[in-house]
Amino acid sequence: MFMKAGNKDKTKKEFDELLLEVRRVTRVTTGGRRMSFRATVLVGNKKGKIGLGTAKGADVSIAVSKASREAYKNLVIVPLTKANTVPYETSTKYKSCFVKLLPAKAGTGLKAGSSVRSVLELAGYENMLSKIVGSNNKLNNALVTIKALSSYKHVDFFSKMLTKMAEVEKEDVASTEDNTENKEEAKTAKVEKKAPAKKAPAKK
Repeated sequence: MFMKAGNKDKTKKEFDELLLEVRRVTRVTTGGRRMSFRATVLVGNKKGKIGLGTAKGADVSIAVSKASREAYKNLVIVPLTKANTVPYETSTKYKSCFVKLLPAKAGTGLKAGSSVRSVLELAGYENMLSKIVGSNNKLNNALVTIKALSSYKHVDFFSKMLTKMAEVEKEDVASTEDNTENKEEAKTAKVEKKAPAKKAPAKK
């Protein structure tokens, strides 16, 4: 089923695009050096969807258009709470980059630097604390942030985990009750064995 051009335009209007970085790269070949440009583009709708794309091109405009198309293909859904923050603290490492994300109360604001801030803003976060260590590479910092956001477990995971824990607790209670019943039966059997048998009265 083919998507109409109007639907593509609507989806693009929902998302905001940000040119994160443009670099000039060279490739050495037998004929000499070939110059090209590498563009990194971020895409987000500020409602829990974020994507990143990188592409190369002979011109900056070509590289940017390719990177934006790649970013739409790599969209990821990230968790957003009522306070527009993350559900719990997490830390992730990618290559030499290490990022730590911490939830914050409403009114705290977005305390982040480098490309981490750009990713969080486009994803829709407004209150968060973050710390990044190890590298100043914008691309790697953005990738590790998206990796950290996509590593959060869904609500269904925790509900299933709670049901499993409840089932395990029920099994433990049932096993302890069975053990106590078996012990009581064993005690009564021992008592019956130890009790002396009553002698019959002697005949006159």
